[in-house]
Amino acid sequence: MRTVVPCLTILLVLAVGSAVHGCPPSERAALLAFRAALKEPYLGIFNSWTGDDCCNRWYGVSCDPVTHRVADINLRGESEDPIFERAHRTGFMTGYISPAICKLTRLSSVIIADWKGITGEIPRCITSLPFLRILDLIGNRLSGDLPADIGRLHRLTVLNVADNLISGSIPASLTALPNLMHLDLRNNKISGTLPRNFGNMRMLSRALLSRNQISGPLPASISRIYRLADLDLSLNQLTGKIPEFMGRMAVLATLNLDGNKFYGNIPPSLLVSGISNLNLSRNYLTGELPDVLGPRSYFTVLDLSYNNLKGRIPKSISEASYIGHLDLSHNHLCGPIPSGAPFDHLEAASFVFNDCLCGKPLKPC
Repeated sequence: MRTVVPCLTILLVLAVGSAVHGCPPSERAALLAFRAALKEPYLGIFNSWTGDDCCNRWYGVSCDPVTHRVADINLRGESEDPIFERAHRTGFMTGYISPAICKLTRLSSVIIADWKGITGEIPRCITSLPFLRILDLIGNRLSGDLPADIGRLHRLTVLNVADNLISGSIPASLTALPNLMHLDLRNNKISGTLPRNFGNMRMLSRALLSRNQISGPLPASISRIYRLADLDLSLNQLTGKIPEFMGRMAVLATLNLDGNKFYGNIPPSLLVSGISNLNLSRNYLTGELPDVLGPRSYFTVLDLSYNNLKGRIPKSISEASYIGHLDLSHNHLCGPIPSGAPFDHLEAASFVFNDCLCGKPLKPC
């Protein structure tokens, strides 16, 4: 009898120890409820979601090594994981994102990306996750609005809901995210105007909002985002004049405003700034091309096509340190095309459909 008691004690300690080191039963239940709302018929990525410990080799689930609380959900439908390579296909998943995910209150990242068939809305309760840093839901068929109180996610650094069916306007509370660095809302059905205080997101380095239905002018507050390097607002319904301050932003390297309704002159500051990829095509810009380019002007892309620009092509373009792709087609330009770089490597397509341009690569003057 004396030998039985120590053995029972050892077994009890081991049982308690394994319970402590496994994920909490409540979080396992939340994950299983999350899984129950989704159907993935081809790859079997949820086949590993068995056993009592959701921290132990459950596909796409990571836990904090100290607390053993679920910290990350990382489910990508386009991956280099062997499970995808063996199947010779990308992922496809239907269903919806269950609000049960909000019971995982220590989540730091939620990545449910590129599954193509997930529908429904973003759970409103997602904004109650106080430690969330990454929310990446790109490449699904999510609909509805962005949560109105998304500004509660003060730790959020990445918000990516591109390539979905999100509608409604950009919530005003979005500008209350002080740590947001990457904002990607491309290819949705978002309407309304850009929030007036858009520039409050001082840490923003990439703002990608193309292919929506956003209207109104560019807020002046954008000039305060001193880290902004990539701004893509193409293929929207933005109006007004392009602000001069866009050419004075410290690190802005890519500015895509094509496919909008901007009018007025091209700000000269844009052509002598640090912007190397500038696309202002398919707007209603008027006036002459600013004759300001010089050695500081370096463009991999300079696209001013499909506007109402007039006058001559300024000779200062030849003084730019580099222009890789230049498109001045579909305007009202006239006169001889300057000689030398970059004109000596450009094709006729860069100059066609103007009023009276001449010289190589077009017909002689």
